[in-house]
Amino acid sequence: MAVAVMMDAHIPRAITDQLRRRGVDVLTAAEDGSNNLPDEDLLEPAQVLGRLLFTQDIRFRVMAEDWQRQGRPFAGLVYGRQMGGTIGQYVASLELIARASEPADWHGVINYIPY
Repeated sequence: MAVAVMMDAHIPRAITDQLRRRGVDVLTAAEDGSNNLPDEDLLEPAQVLGRLLFTQDIRFRVMAEDWQRQGRPFAGLVYGRQMGGTIGQYVASLELIARASEPADWHGVINYIPY
């Protein structure tokens, strides 16, 4: 089973659109209605939906690290800097993650895309 992805509210729409054109199951925070939630509340809907959360917000990474220490479950988090890679680089990395791994591989995991 491929990994389903949830996009944080501030991810460029072009990343979401290109992933969808490539057949990746993507849901945005706006589509889910969780885009107005405080940051600390967005990991929860992603967990409930079983979706890996992609963010470019360093606060999410720090929060997910706190959740790891506390043993709180989350479906996984991938972090990439806003001023790091190109849209194409993020699309390629997220597509690879979605296709080459299983949802269970990501439970409680934080990954940094180093662009």
